[in-house]
Amino acid sequence: MDLQKYLSLYVAESGEHLAGYGRDLVEIERAVREGRAVKATIDSLFRHAHSVKGMSAAMAFDGIATLAHKAEDLVDVFRGEPGRLDAGAVDVLLAAGDALAAMVQAAGRGEKPEPDAALVARVAEAARRCRAGEPAAPAGPPPGDPFAEPPAAAPPAPRPAPAPAAPQPAGDPAAGPAPTEPAAPRAHRRVQVEVDIAPGCPVPAVRAFLVVKKLAALGAVARSAPTVEDLKAGRIPGKRLEVELHTPEPVAALERALAQISDLAAVAVREAAAAPAAPAAPVVPPPAPARDAPSEPARTVRVKTEILDGFLDAVGELILATARIREVGRGLPRDARAPLDEGVDRLHAIVKDLHDKVMTVRMTPLALVTERLPRVARDLARAVSKQVELDVRGAEIEIDRAILEELSDPLQHVLRNAVDHGIEPSHLRLLAGKPATGRLTLTARRERDRVILELADDGRGLDPERLRQAAVARGVLAPEQAAALSDREALMLCCLPGVSTAERVTELSGRGVGMDAVKRTVEALGGTLEVESAPGLGARVTFRLPLTVAVQPVLLVRVGEEVLGLPIAKVHGAAQVELSRLDRSRGEPVLPYDGELVPVRDLSRLLGFPAAPGDVRAVVVAEGGEPGRVGLAVDALLGQHEAVLKPLGSPLEAVPGLSAVTVLGTGRPVFILDVQRLIA
Repeated sequence: MDLQKYLSLYVAESGEHLAGYGRDLVEIERAVREGRAVKATIDSLFRHAHSVKGMSAAMAFDGIATLAHKAEDLVDVFRGEPGRLDAGAVDVLLAAGDALAAMVQAAGRGEKPEPDAALVARVAEAARRCRAGEPAAPAGPPPGDPFAEPPAAAPPAPRPAPAPAAPQPAGDPAAGPAPTEPAAPRAHRRVQVEVDIAPGCPVPAVRAFLVVKKLAALGAVARSAPTVEDLKAGRIPGKRLEVELHTPEPVAALERALAQISDLAAVAVREAAAAPAAPAAPVVPPPAPARDAPSEPARTVRVKTEILDGFLDAVGELILATARIREVGRGLPRDARAPLDEGVDRLHAIVKDLHDKVMTVRMTPLALVTERLPRVARDLARAVSKQVELDVRGAEIEIDRAILEELSDPLQHVLRNAVDHGIEPSHLRLLAGKPATGRLTLTARRERDRVILELADDGRGLDPERLRQAAVARGVLAPEQAAALSDREALMLCCLPGVSTAERVTELSGRGVGMDAVKRTVEALGGTLEVESAPGLGARVTFRLPLTVAVQPVLLVRVGEEVLGLPIAKVHGAAQVELSRLDRSRGEPVLPYDGELVPVRDLSRLLGFPAAPGDVRAVVVAEGGEPGRVGLAVDALLGQHEAVLKPLGSPLEAVPGLSAVTVLGTGRPVFILDVQRLIA
């Protein structure tokens, strides 16, 4: 059988399963740390690994199937006993997932990839160690985990020798994708756990949280004093923790688990009255029940993006052709023009509807980019020995695929800066009264024809005064220029090359290189970038982006004999003025607008066109980037136009101030201006 015809489908579906595999792993690690239930997510992780194994074997990619099977074996260890999952196992599984993704891509290029033998052995050894009740990795805990055990200054207080654990049946690594019938649940017992943290423990709340996390993996925490929220905030009066646990595990197993945690001065575990198999009110609420499945699955078809791009180009040409027919019709006698106008109106409506449908197909959920970010945040945090969690909200918001493809690098760069320089180390956060874990939040929302992305952190924030000093030290601004900036303007200095307030340069960031590229990318997409911050409270970087870049409304203006376009999204308003009557500030005219004085630039001079005679001009108030709003003096306003934007080719793409070109119904080309670059 010819398997090549299924190759593209195999690569696409395997990629989706591996994306879900990585997403589940990060969520499982976070849920275990927070004491939440993880069984459903572990089952999902197992299904992803099993599906990749099965599809790879069917496609005769034996090397991929072998590594996927080893990963499946390791996941299977935790399906029955989630408490055995540790950071070392997550690291091994993530490494296997990265290798599988690379191998699937190699298979898509026609190669026959084989796994790294050392990695296969590493995954197999991790499974063996976990089944034996040992840590997945023989090395100590990875750097950056504040809940990891530090080297003990003194041996822990002696505890009674725990009874040997009852042997547990090993899971079947060759289990199929369909879940087997679960065994009858063991009877739950209610257990009281009392723990005194050692007086010399530097972070008693963190140590207590580790106890709650360990117990939650062995049952359901019904109550804890202090609460989980208090522990996250660093509060533990008297360095004493009391937990009520509903668990099928014997007391000896609980004692054995807690014996692995250092800095505990005393541990008391006693069984209370029997409890129902399922506790009524766990501390951590269970996940919301899944919605009822639709009666019939949605039918979908995969289409190559190149075909969609060609389709959109063809629709764009139809829009231009319709405008051309309408323009030609204006030269006909009135009695002959009416039927033509009626037909053109009907054609325009059909083409507009067709365009909207094509754009709907091109719209892609932000999740395509954002689903990778929690994993990126995790890896970055571990690299700099910090504890960080990223929440993503609004990932279902859809945006043009062409814009989405450009967002990955800017978002990752801002995320890297936040983790490396924004979020403080855990011990400093606790001293500042913050939770040990830094919080990052990526929020997406829609406002009319714009998508707003906000990446906020609760770290140390940016200091406007230090940014002013950095800009002066780099020679970017004179001292008097820096002093004249408002705090909002000073924060935007971080987007200039070489301007950084980082106290150290790391492999991740700190050289002041990158935010300028982020800003350029966002503006090239027709968006804007904003930075807000308060020292000690965190920072927020906001991306304001159009929904699509293919068709945009533009304001047509005349400058001399030329017709030019300004994106409507960047236009705030317009006014008819006499230039000689305007007030002046620093030698240039200014226009009072919306409570501020907006500097006015003559567009003909900016473009090198001959100056128009007379004093009356139309001034368009547009977004000018870092300086804020700017007024552009033009000869006339010609109205709004739905422009099908085409990219500039060489050598026009190198001309400052031009971003795209469109064609009017008359066949006349019109250049679209990039105001930020024009006045820079």
